[in-house]
Amino acid sequence: MTDQKPKRPAPLSIRLSPEERARLESDCLGMSLASYIKWRVFDPDKPPPRIRGKVPVKDHMKLGQILALLGASRIASNINQLAKAVHSGSLPVTQETERDLNRGCTDIADMRRMLIEALGLTE
Repeated sequence: MTDQKPKRPAPLSIRLSPEERARLESDCLGMSLASYIKWRVFDPDKPPPRIRGKVPVKDHMKLGQILALLGASRIASNINQLAKAVHSGSLPVTQETERDLNRGCTDIADMRRMLIEALGLTE
């Protein structure tokens, strides 16, 4: 008995004008052209297949900074404590509290901006 791999089907070739190819590439929703064409030909009434992100991280250093900030912060715990204090009426509104809340909002906005930059997205 031999361990032969099953034959793969012969590839299908199609000639497209530059405009047609550009249209396919812009319509492919991040899928490979082959996956997009198969979906459009065989399953056009189904939602498009799930795709993996093809856009690599543009800036790993910024992404690392974000993760470090998130790891060093206790945002979830602090927000939970603030919510409990607000609900119980025990949150004194002092200048220090207001300053800390404003700083937290600024930090979160900075993390959002860095994440958008690191992923190469636009606001």
